[in-house]
Amino acid sequence: MPGTFEPLPGGGAAVALDDVEISIIRSLAVQLLELIGPGPAEDAPDDPLAELFAEGPSEPPADPVLKRLFPDAYIDPEGTPQAKEAEEQRAYSAEFRRYTENDLRAGKRDNALAVIRSLDELSGASAGEGGAVLKLSVEESQRWLAALNDLRLAIGSRLDIADEDDTDLLYRLPDEDSRKPMVMAYLWLGGLQETLVATLMP
Repeated sequence: MPGTFEPLPGGGAAVALDDVEISIIRSLAVQLLELIGPGPAEDAPDDPLAELFAEGPSEPPADPVLKRLFPDAYIDPEGTPQAKEAEEQRAYSAEFRRYTENDLRAGKRDNALAVIRSLDELSGASAGEGGAVLKLSVEESQRWLAALNDLRLAIGSRLDIADEDDTDLLYRLPDEDSRKPMVMAYLWLGGLQETLVATLMP
């Protein structure tokens, strides 16, 4: 899948996507939305101030993908702190998570929705043509960049990718390996992400 982002005059980015590529990205973004979960319930209070100060969860998610998307703030996975220090880190992380995770989820949800909406508009405008050129403003590009990063984190978690060495192994997977399609999507999204970053650099 050779599509790469290119800068637009005056800012923003553009990429040519065929129908299959549009379908893959949209499907992944929808799955990400389902994983993150819904926003505030319809019967939530109308008071925006109350919603602003609503507390979120204090424990990390059980799902490994969500744990990667919403990591603990004060725990170093490489460190081996003493028992008292570890307890303090867990307490700080729980407190931080309680007041930030709702906003983080909302931001990731908004970014995924922005991707889905832009692809739906693209599909509607190019019905029957086999693909189209997606054009993004600077703000839309930033939303796409964040969503692509979340998608790669999610797929990487499912593939148990922890570092660059794991990524190198993916290139050597045999075609009959059941993980191959997911690996191809992971690498392709990485290429899109890299070229989109390049368009946003001054």
